[in-house]
Amino acid sequence: MNLDKTQQHQGLAPKTLDRTFSIAPMLDWTDRHYRYFARLMSANALLYTEMVTTGAILHGRGDYLAYNQEEHPLALQLGGSNPVDLARCAKLAAERGYDEVNLNVGCPSDRVQNGRFGACLMAEPELVAECVDAMKQVVDIPVTVKTRIGIDEQDSYAFLTQFIDVVSAKGCTDFTIHARKAWLQGLSPKENREIPPLDYERVYQLKRDYPALNIGINGGVTTLEQAQLHLAQLDGVMMGREAYQNPYILAQVDQILCGSQKAVISREDVIEAMLPYIEAHLLSGGRLNHITRHMIGLFQGLPGARAWRRYLSENAHKNGAGIEVVKQAFQNIQAEVIE
Repeated sequence: MNLDKTQQHQGLAPKTLDRTFSIAPMLDWTDRHYRYFARLMSANALLYTEMVTTGAILHGRGDYLAYNQEEHPLALQLGGSNPVDLARCAKLAAERGYDEVNLNVGCPSDRVQNGRFGACLMAEPELVAECVDAMKQVVDIPVTVKTRIGIDEQDSYAFLTQFIDVVSAKGCTDFTIHARKAWLQGLSPKENREIPPLDYERVYQLKRDYPALNIGINGGVTTLEQAQLHLAQLDGVMMGREAYQNPYILAQVDQILCGSQKAVISREDVIEAMLPYIEAHLLSGGRLNHITRHMIGLFQGLPGARAWRRYLSENAHKNGAGIEVVKQAFQNIQAEVIE
């Protein structure tokens, strides 16, 4: 295992990526520990970082581009609206070996709006196009956009197509569309993921009208069967919360959506594969719960799932907690099922 922070993924970044299935960038959730965990279950899923602002990368004290080499294919999602800063960050990402750079034009939070990025940028398609162009000028990896179907009262199909027209004219060929509009005032980010109604047909129509573009869909996808229905109309499906809260759904992505003949990994084998990673994290000074918080939902829906969650929640945060906590949590499940 390689917790590399400086080596480049030289010569391996593909010019095109398989976007059949991806896991949405989710703040505080899709960190490098979750992505390593997810990769054990799906070799084909395109993984995204949490949204990282250009300011954090250029001026922050931490290494906001760190990842595990095992995470590839991996995309960096950027938050920002300054073309020069975005280009600098995209170049750094490409040098570090990221396989894609994605611009966030979908987040509706007040903090993001105050920074003039996220969903509010839908109202400034020329600026988004300038940002995309600036990034494409300095990297040879894909530069993509994740956006909404509209914002506030600007939610007509014509508004969406104008955005796509302007941005694609600068060479962006890959869009992931969250099939809800965003209310920039009056709703929290959480409410913006649930209250505005989904409009899948609008995204399907976009693909029909722009057949040369790669169009993926995001929003409300909770099963692989739903993903299959979307893929009959579109190029890709992005799953968000379900892939985090019920992570074992990823174990059949390659077989059901990508045609893999490889055997589905068992939950027990996932745990076994995580143990060396956990040990390395602990040896580097990390804490057990940094990783196990992402594993809480591994047994969701099965007998013993509560015992697994409870034991990890009650013990993984303790000083000195090690892999024995994970092993005991799994033994508790086995004991409960046998009883």
